[in-house]
Amino acid sequence: SSALLSQKPKSELVRTSLRLLTSSAYRLQCECKKTLPGEPCPAPDIQLVTQQVIQCAYDIAKAAKQLVTITTKENNN
Repeated sequence: SSALLSQKPKSELVRTSLRLLTSSAYRLQCECKKTLPGEPCPAPDIQLVTQQVIQCAYDIAKAAKQLVTITTKENNN
């Protein structure tokens, strides 16, 4: 994936997948930080945070699958 990130992706689909991957990873990090002790915000609703973490993980997996599919097709051409 570092090779994909180091060059300007040609395909709009690749750019879209990379945006989904990076935004989902950032959201996942933010959701996980809410569960850390000593955070200044009030105690999180753990059920809600868990749902958000699951959604972020799903989006990351979806974006990764899209990238694998795209790069496999491009490499086979």
